[in-house]
Formats: sequence, C-alpha cells, structure tokens
Amino acid sequence: MSPTQSLAPHGLAALRRLAAQRAPDERCDFCSLALGEEHDHLVEPGTPQVICACYACALLFTSTGETKYRRVPRLIRRLEGFQLTDEQWNGLGIPISMVFFFKSSTNNKISALYPSPAGPTESQLDLDAWEEIVRNNPVLRTISPDVEALLVSRVENTRDYYLAPIDQCYKLTGLIRRHWRGFSGGEDAWNQIRLFFSELRQRSTPTSIGHHA
Repeated sequence: MSPTQSLAPHGLAALRRLAAQRAPDERCDFCSLALGEEHDHLVEPGTPQVICACYACALLFTSTGETKYRRVPRLIRRLEGFQLTDEQWNGLGIPISMVFFFKSSTNNKISALYPSPAGPTESQLDLDAWEEIVRNNPVLRTISPDVEALLVSRVENTRDYYLAPIDQCYKLTGLIRRHWRGFSGGEDAWNQIRLFFSELRQRSTPTSIGHHA
C-alpha cells in the first residue's frame, strides 16, 4: 500500500488543515501580496525597522541606491580564518557571547549591539579595539551599511563569525525576547539559540578571508 493509500480520509483532512496553518500570513508592506516564509526585507536607514516586501517590490530598491529603503541581501557568509583573540574580544567589552556590528549610513558610525530580552542593546564600542580587528580582517571593510552586519557567536565556546543580513540579527534578537526567562534564560531559550545558529551555519557560504601580513 502506498503512503497516500494508507491515509484515512480524516488523515487527509488533518494534512489539509496543517497546510492551511502554514499558509503565508505575512503580506508585502507595499502591495499587500501574500508572502511565503522566505521573502525579501527592506530597511530604512537610521531606523531599526525591517519591512517585508515581495520580490517585485524589492527590486525597486538596492542596498546602495539613493532610495528611502535599502534591500537586505540574502547571502550569509561564514568567515573562515577570522582573527579575533580572547584578549581582543574582552577588550570590546561585550557583556554576553553574541553581538552584531553594523554601520549606519546616516551617521557613518559602527555600532555594537547584542540581543537581549529588552531588544537590541547597544554596547559602548572601543573604536581603537575595533580598528585593530578590522586591520587583521580587512573583509570587514566590505560590510554594506544598514543592511549587513558582522554577527559573532561565542556561545558555548564556539568561535563563529558571519557577514549576515541585518534581518537575521533582528531575528535572533526576537527569539531571545520571546523565549528568555529569568536571569539565565532557561532551557527553551538556549535551545532556540542553538537551533538558530545551527540553521544559520547550514545556510551560510564558507568564505576564506585574507589578512594583512
């Protein structure tokens, strides 16, 4: 008997209900077209707002063009050979094991934000320490302002570094806001964090980076 033949009528109805539950419930903020789980995002420089867009509307914007919104890229690059010692990390003064660095085009400033139960929280960044890291990893000079970030994970002794779309950084922040409980976060929150970074790694493109001599 085939898998289809083995399903009773009520089983087929259950699958249909499940499919309906998974139907797109987000819509393009420009034309109201229903969106699937994977869709484009735009950001307005100078704001933390992430805007959902269909492919056609997203094409109207680029990450570097002179438009009100900038299109967020989808490419996730895992940086292999990234140089950051524990001493340099400690010098950045980041209070937790996750952080993302991004550059705003409105003030030409590099900011360090870490996800917290209160949302993205800015950490005072030592610019001299940051510049030393950039000199050792010149790929950081290619970060696209507003739409891309260096996402660092040192969770549970990992040492992972990504050039990631900014929406992924906000997605991580949203997970922590929803699931964090108490002072330590709780098992559910940490399982969500592990799952996020596991999926991010699977979707990423390994990228070997050069260094200055």
